[in-house]
Amino acid sequence: MAPSFDWWSKEVHKGTPVVVKMENPNWSMVELEGPTDDDLFIGEGVVASLDSPDHRRHRLRNKNAKQLTWVLLLKAHRAAGCLASIAAAAMSLSSAVHRRVSSGRTDADLEDEGSLGGREKENPNVKSRFYSCIKVFLWLSVVLLGFEVAAYFKGWHFGVSSGLELQKYLLDSPLVVKGVFDWIYSRWVMIRVEYLAPPLQFLANVCIVLFLIQSIDRLVLCLGCFWIKFKKIKPELNQDGLTDPESGQGGFFPMVLVQIPMCNEKEVYQQSIAAVCNLDWPKSNFLIQVLDDSDDPVIRLLIKEEVHRWQQEGANIVYRNRVIRDGYKAGNLKSAMNCSYVKDYEFVAIFDADFQPTPDFLKRTVPYFKDNDEIGLVQARWSFVNKDENLLTRLQNINLAFHFEVEQQVNGIFINFFGFNGTAGVWRIKALEDSGGWLERTTVEDMDIAVRAHLKGWKFIFLNDVECQCELPESYEAYRKQQHRWHSGPMQLFRLCLPAIIKAEISAWKKFNLIFLFFLLRKLILPFYSFTLFCIILPMTMFVPEAELPAWVVCYIPATMSFLNILPAPKAFPFIVPYLLFENTMSVTKFNAMISGLFQLGSAYEWVVTKKSGRSSEGDLLALVEKEPKGHHKGSSAPDLEEIKEEIRQQEQKAQKASWKRKHNRIYMKELSLAFLLLTASARSLLSAQGIHFYFLLFQGVSFLLVGLDLIGEQVE
Repeated sequence: MAPSFDWWSKEVHKGTPVVVKMENPNWSMVELEGPTDDDLFIGEGVVASLDSPDHRRHRLRNKNAKQLTWVLLLKAHRAAGCLASIAAAAMSLSSAVHRRVSSGRTDADLEDEGSLGGREKENPNVKSRFYSCIKVFLWLSVVLLGFEVAAYFKGWHFGVSSGLELQKYLLDSPLVVKGVFDWIYSRWVMIRVEYLAPPLQFLANVCIVLFLIQSIDRLVLCLGCFWIKFKKIKPELNQDGLTDPESGQGGFFPMVLVQIPMCNEKEVYQQSIAAVCNLDWPKSNFLIQVLDDSDDPVIRLLIKEEVHRWQQEGANIVYRNRVIRDGYKAGNLKSAMNCSYVKDYEFVAIFDADFQPTPDFLKRTVPYFKDNDEIGLVQARWSFVNKDENLLTRLQNINLAFHFEVEQQVNGIFINFFGFNGTAGVWRIKALEDSGGWLERTTVEDMDIAVRAHLKGWKFIFLNDVECQCELPESYEAYRKQQHRWHSGPMQLFRLCLPAIIKAEISAWKKFNLIFLFFLLRKLILPFYSFTLFCIILPMTMFVPEAELPAWVVCYIPATMSFLNILPAPKAFPFIVPYLLFENTMSVTKFNAMISGLFQLGSAYEWVVTKKSGRSSEGDLLALVEKEPKGHHKGSSAPDLEEIKEEIRQQEQKAQKASWKRKHNRIYMKELSLAFLLLTASARSLLSAQGIHFYFLLFQGVSFLLVGLDLIGEQVE
């Protein structure tokens, strides 16, 4: 018996032990080995059979079972940890939603806050009609969902060919329909087959065709961009007589006027003035105009003081403030161009208040005008100091990177025309005057002057390698207002410019490009089909299954277009799905703005200044700190700083007293209504087992829900 016992003792340490380390610190490390004497009851007649093959297999099964038990315990522990983290995230999200709902105010409650502090003013009748239509769709979908669920459990399952099935079903068995519910449901199916499905399918087909045309246009633009990269095509620059970048002597230094239009830009005025004052250009050959349209007296004094400080440092800079502030930015620029000294300057560079050009900006842009009298505009691209600040800024960066890298560059190279971006560009003053100057008829004065200059034969150059830093809106409220202006203005301008485009003495191709591609396809059709196809038609096809949308329309084509859009910003590739969902969510605002501009409604004339956070001052301007003026020279006649500080204190005290009235979160009712409409449609799609449609509707509904509760971007009080 002793040898057998020794064999068993040696077998205890034979093989590879399994070591399991638990993540919970309260759990200790456990070593799993084979069974011990305590694990088995060994009787007198049993020890002799320990060396048999059957016993070895039995012992191995016991050992593996015990190891498997511990592995399963480990998996269960990890799963419990994941569930705990998911539960914590869900609780955090639910608490955030509760805070939004309890302390929030709807977008309809903000009408009295003014155009600068609240939402954009809209025509009350149009706004209520648009919202009422969405609510009608929502309530109808809820009723139909309940109706379809009841029919599903009663066994009424009619698919796409439900019309023919139902007719055959009723003709073959006319007495089979029993009960009020069965009669109502059979009539409902007949109504949707004969009256609802045909127009809905027709509208869906129209939107699909528009979707394909817009996708082809996007694909052609991307191919053009690839060709530019492959051939390394760049705008031509005449190097003869230009300045030496090392010595800076000689060369091409024409008279340049630099304009900084601003309105209540308290957060960013210092950095923009500092950046422009540090432009590397002969001081005798350029003048800076600070065009302040602020209606806040404290901000006006602060900006005026900043200009005075730079004047004391030797900068050639002047301050202008209008008494009558008509025409928004266009009126401000028009007033500045009427100054008598403007006739001494050949070019004008424009920078919005949150833009900071690099010191060599003029040296890299103005030379393209040399010996080329047909060039009217040189436009630089934008870069963003806060593109990684939050999810909203990341998604904006994707859109704008595609706009500059693809749209502007391709149009600039192959057509010599694109929409002026309103800032970070240099104009030939003669081109501005020849085109009629700045007009106050739209809120997109930059696009207006670009179209009129193009009709006059002027050519544009886009420089993709010259960047000017600026700031992206960090809150959904600010971004929404900006997008409303950017999408209502072009439609308003299209109505005004269409007769001039038709009568202009330009080629038929340029007229086609302006009318169809520039205005209709990219400004009107895009927001129309995005909203109609994915937010209205798709959920309606769930309740009228006789009208259907193919899976490639819902998934494959949008995914491909999103992939193309994200190529200029490859680091944002992980955000391709949120980008697709968010773009469809923004289609509500863009569609509303497009309708407002097309039919000349009230909100098309409202200019809402985009809220700035001043984060740009934390970027490249840190290098300019040493160059900034430290103070006033002795004996200078500077404004009274104590008076300014006292007015600031008074303003802050007033703000504190009224802060309890202004502190609230935004709740956007249109987005919330569409969220519940899409979620209801996703529930209905489960009854017909439409897999890809269900997932799209579910995720799109969640996206609308997050945006409607203002859970994206920073919160603005």
